[in-house]
Amino acid sequence: DPLVNMVILLNKPVGMTCSHKDGGALVYDILPNRWKSRDPRVSTVGRLDKQTTGLLLLTDDGDLLHQITSPKRRVKKTYRVKLARPLTGTEGDLFASGRMMLENEDKPLAPAELDVVSTTEALLSITEGRYHQVRRMFAAAGNHVEQLHRERLGDLTLPDGLALGEWRLLSKEEIALVFQ
Repeated sequence: DPLVNMVILLNKPVGMTCSHKDGGALVYDILPNRWKSRDPRVSTVGRLDKQTTGLLLLTDDGDLLHQITSPKRRVKKTYRVKLARPLTGTEGDLFASGRMMLENEDKPLAPAELDVVSTTEALLSITEGRYHQVRRMFAAAGNHVEQLHRERLGDLTLPDGLALGEWRLLSKEEIALVFQ
């Protein structure tokens, strides 16, 4: 039904861009062709960079898109991070401090939550979406992100059975999880 707004959950693969314009493979290429001509058009809710995988929402509902991405809503985004070097043990306090500054920015980052999975793997939850934020946070802490995968948006979790490059439409109940 073209009158019903669509919200699509995509498990974004590596190498695809969240843009309507860039050259190369776009996340929109995965969707059915007929959706490319929708008005209003389908757009990504925020962005994942080309090398980041995982939970990406796309919608033709501009109001919903704005609600999820608005800094005022503080929607929590949780990433699984694989690192080049072992964690030192100081990152959690640094990220949670609310005082961490990124290079070339004049406003400190909102507090972020780090859950250590192993010496070189962690879950990081942030409520902002600055440019390459997770990668830059670990770089500022003296480490390098080798793999970045978004697992959750609010309480909406990427389903285990949804392979990279697969998508499905979300129900109203699932969309509501984003704001919980």
